Amino acid sequence: MKLCVPGERLCSTEDCIPGTGTYLRHGYIFASLAGYVLRKNEGEEVETYKSFRPGDIVLAKVISLGDVQSNYLLTTAENELGVVVAHSEAGVQMVPISWCEMQCPRTHAKEFRKVARVQPEYLQA
Repeated sequence: MKLCVPGERLCSTEDCIPGTGTYLRHGYIFASLAGYVLRKNEGEEVETYKSFRPGDIVLAKVISLGDVQSNYLLTTAENELGVVVAHSEAGVQMVPISWCEMQCPRTHAKEFRKVARVQPEYLQA
């Protein structure tokens, strides 16, 4: 799987069909969400795999100050970067169960996230 950011050109519409989390522009498929690109088979649907949701607290690195359309370009393409705090639909802080999944301790519902591997020396008591 390839990590992508919103606005990133993924492929031509001649090669794939746009799916969830993508949009078309000038014959190309672009990511509308940050996440991972899922290709079922060549020539089939392309969609992005959600890594973040509104309200998540994310540890990211600034890689560019951006342009007129965006103020900053951020990356979470390192193990130490990603979601640090997320809340479930029940309003409970979720617990990471893997590098790509968090779980609600109340409902046991699982949600996909790009989880940061936070180093202990950076955590405050």
